Amino acid sequence: MNGQETRSADHFPQRIVCLTEEPTEVLYALGEDRRIVGISGFTVRPPRARKEKPKVSAFTSAKIGEILKLEPDLAIGFSDIQADIARELIKAGVEVWISNHRSVGGILAYIRRLGAMVGAHEKAEAYAQRAEQHIADIRAAVAQLPRRPKVYFEEWDEPIITGIRWVAEIIGIAGGGDCFPELAREPLAKQRILPNGDEVVRRAPDIILGSWCGKRFRPERVAARPGWDTIPAVRNGDLYEIKSPIILQPGPAALFDGLDAIHRIIAEWALR
Repeated sequence: MNGQETRSADHFPQRIVCLTEEPTEVLYALGEDRRIVGISGFTVRPPRARKEKPKVSAFTSAKIGEILKLEPDLAIGFSDIQADIARELIKAGVEVWISNHRSVGGILAYIRRLGAMVGAHEKAEAYAQRAEQHIADIRAAVAQLPRRPKVYFEEWDEPIITGIRWVAEIIGIAGGGDCFPELAREPLAKQRILPNGDEVVRRAPDIILGSWCGKRFRPERVAARPGWDTIPAVRNGDLYEIKSPIILQPGPAALFDGLDAIHRIIAEWALR
């Protein structure tokens, strides 16, 4: 079968607009990037995507007219936050898939599901299994650590927002214990807002991780909050930034680079 016949026999989506980064990252990883015709302006992974694909959306807004000019046969987004974008595209006749996964298991299922949608089931299965093996390897390394720290993850500073579920789960896989497991189960950021920092002080984390979406984490500002000087993490200088693209996107980056970054910090603390 020649290339022309292969393309004509491909009944899967040919012109995909990725409204968030994770579908772009997955499709590139699967070697299916030829199907992508537009991406999110926040995309940084893989770096070549920014050079090769037009940027047609932010997270809460999109250039609907520019997207329609691309004649997509599928648009892929994430969560209720993109509901308005999805509605406009659906009204214009575009097929839309909005995923809403919030856990490590959900990310793995997302990889498999997206692969199946573009006819790359076997490649997606292999990629998901790579991620699962990486998780298993980190768990094995954690089993050798002499102690586990309490970890506070901050997603935003004003107001203070704690980490979402997949972040809490990754902290657990990496060898720590999330300080706010009851809030991590809440899917919406507004449900994870703390009225003030008093409860963080009371829970006394050993490590503070910050990933302020869209801006640089400032550990010195966190350490200067009233009463926070009594927190073990602040006393010992254990405040670290985790770059947003490797932890706040519910895609493969979190299961590889994000997990590795957090595990390195925890292992260093545990072996100190």
